[in-house]
Amino acid sequence: MEMQPGQMAYDRAITVFSPDGRLFQVEYARESVRRGTATAGVTFKDGVVLVADRRIANPKLAEPSSVEKIHQIDGHIGAATAGLVADARVLVDFARLQSQINRVTYSEPISLEVLVRRICDYKQQYTQFGGVRPFGTALLIGGFDDTGVHLFETDPSGSLTSFKASSIGGNRAPVMELFEQKFQPGMEQDQAVALALEGLQQSMEDPSNLASVEICVVAKDRGFQRMGPEQVQRAVSKLAPKDRPAKS
Repeated sequence: MEMQPGQMAYDRAITVFSPDGRLFQVEYARESVRRGTATAGVTFKDGVVLVADRRIANPKLAEPSSVEKIHQIDGHIGAATAGLVADARVLVDFARLQSQINRVTYSEPISLEVLVRRICDYKQQYTQFGGVRPFGTALLIGGFDDTGVHLFETDPSGSLTSFKASSIGGNRAPVMELFEQKFQPGMEQDQAVALALEGLQQSMEDPSNLASVEICVVAKDRGFQRMGPEQVQRAVSKLAPKDRPAKS
């Protein structure tokens, strides 16, 4: 982000607007999200598919299972993250707590929109008071409730948007372009998984890295499920030959 000399005094505190109405600390938090690996979500007839690129810095020594980009919030809700991992973990814990409070208070699962609004209200507080910084992470929250299947995207500013298919993290533009071209309402789960993988592949410089992808499905009949390594490989192998990662 290029900043003019006269604007530099306005990026020192979260409570100060620049003369042209910008909060630079929030924009820096969005940049943190863009520096994260890509994450995508696609709705289908009975649920939502969440996929994430969980490449690690030292694949020979690190345990891949320790890198978790998609989290279960409740039996009917999952969240995929992009940006600062520690910030995402705090928001995931907050979301889980809100979900359980709702169950104890009302004896029913929380609706997605209520949960997402509470998360965004929490994030917005960190853009309005001195002595704090915004959360440098974005969340894709998907699942189902009494009103149907939903996929929400949350921003470091505390804003939220509902999508049929979306992506957060690095190199988002080509993923969204593919989703706009190929998304069809009422898809089956396998079709949604294939589209999400193809979208994630668009964000990668090396398509062969698709082998490190994480896939979770939140479906009405089964709830939240995380695909194992063999299931992931089968899903990747089903991509059309032109979309399949090249073998090294």
